[in-house]
Amino acid sequence: MELKKGKLVRFYSDGKKHKEPSVLETPSSIYKLSSSTLLKSSNNVLPLGKNKIGGSKVFPEDHEPWRKRILDPGSEIVLKWNRVFIVSCLVALFLDPLYFYLPSVIQNTGSSCVRTDLTLRIVVTFLRTIADAFYLLHIMIKFRTAYVAPSSRVFGRGELVMDPTKIARRYIRSDFFIDFIATLPLPQMVIWFIIPATRTPQTDHKNNALALIVLLQYVPRLYLIFPLSSQIIKATGVVTKTAWAGAAYNLLLYMLASHVLGASWYLLSVDRYTTCWKSLCKKEDNPNNCFLYLDCTSLNNGMRKIWANSTDVFSSCDPSNDIQFKYGLFQNALTKHVVSSNFISKYLYCLWWGLQQLSSYGQNLDTSTFIGETSFAIVIAILGLVLFAHLIGNMQTYLQSITIRLEEWRLKRRDTEEWMGHRQLPEDLRFRVRRFVQYKWLATRGVDEETILRSLPTDLRRDIQRHLCLDLVRRVPFFSQMDDQLLDAICERLRQIR
Repeated sequence: MELKKGKLVRFYSDGKKHKEPSVLETPSSIYKLSSSTLLKSSNNVLPLGKNKIGGSKVFPEDHEPWRKRILDPGSEIVLKWNRVFIVSCLVALFLDPLYFYLPSVIQNTGSSCVRTDLTLRIVVTFLRTIADAFYLLHIMIKFRTAYVAPSSRVFGRGELVMDPTKIARRYIRSDFFIDFIATLPLPQMVIWFIIPATRTPQTDHKNNALALIVLLQYVPRLYLIFPLSSQIIKATGVVTKTAWAGAAYNLLLYMLASHVLGASWYLLSVDRYTTCWKSLCKKEDNPNNCFLYLDCTSLNNGMRKIWANSTDVFSSCDPSNDIQFKYGLFQNALTKHVVSSNFISKYLYCLWWGLQQLSSYGQNLDTSTFIGETSFAIVIAILGLVLFAHLIGNMQTYLQSITIRLEEWRLKRRDTEEWMGHRQLPEDLRFRVRRFVQYKWLATRGVDEETILRSLPTDLRRDIQRHLCLDLVRRVPFFSQMDDQLLDAICERLRQIR
């Protein structure tokens, strides 16, 4: 690769020193290594795999501000950030469905109304804004992260493109749009601006239609987890370091799906309840006032109290009465007063409902002939089948990996017992065989050490052998006075006796 600037090596043997701005001085020589020489070539690329000095990545040493530095995609800081960001993604996916719990029903004697939980709205908006900051920071980091030039890629290695302009151009053409959509504060705008602006006596309560807009942003946010997990797996081999953590991670994703399903069920239950009210309001003499009185902002209005005493809207929509309106799978949310409970009570009940339906594939749902309700039940059945099968498969894989060595040892011990019985070995030989098998398990835990050592590089295998055998060899009086090189040669030729 042709470099723009050469590397100058100058020697001054007579003690004369020529002062230059960017010079690394030593007692006998002065080396001038330009940062542009190390990092820039004719096409602004950096060799990946040949950019290490003393085990460290080579990056600009010209003290540029942190906001102008280019990050190596395989560096430790990028890997740590990916792990932090995937946790923040899971937290953000948990926060978004909490907006569905904002509408609640206030039930008084003979009348009801719908209100928005202001405290919950403020808390969720604050937490959601913090989560959005992580998405914005992720975009900034991706604008400053180098990438491997496709034309130079060989067996997964290649040259890193360090030019910020090329990095930005490539990022904008690939993943920027999805990241930008995921970063937008859509729920905040819907709750604080769109709903108050459209709330008029004629537009009634359509919290569900506006809140479902949040799900449009939920899709790209959920999508970001998969390429992020692939990057972590490509760098480290696994997302989680232990089998128990992997099982917990898959269980957390299943709980997240139950959380989203329960929140959606709650919101649709409130909407179904208000739909019954609105269908009866249309039969009133003054339907506009009826729509207005369904909002709790008019709860202390004197005209509303008179109207509530004379109307049959609430009694005709009370699920405990014999009514014509069918609530279907939303019946429990109304008869058990979930829609009018405090946040903790209704959240736990909805989470349990989501877990129950996903685990049973929606088999215990009693739906009406309403198209939206039937479609929701179909989605529950399909999601439950797919997610539950995915959870069981992954949990089985992770948990089996914990005990696979133990099961192999048990099978081998059983085969040994059957072989000794078939050959009719005497009891003393059987005892010695059992004792050896037990000793081998306690010493190695079923791991084939020779196979692991043979797969390692020669220098690393030599260092391991030195670590395992050096103290043992030095205990022998004949070897205690020998030099290290001879002891290393002895250690290399030692073999474990089985």
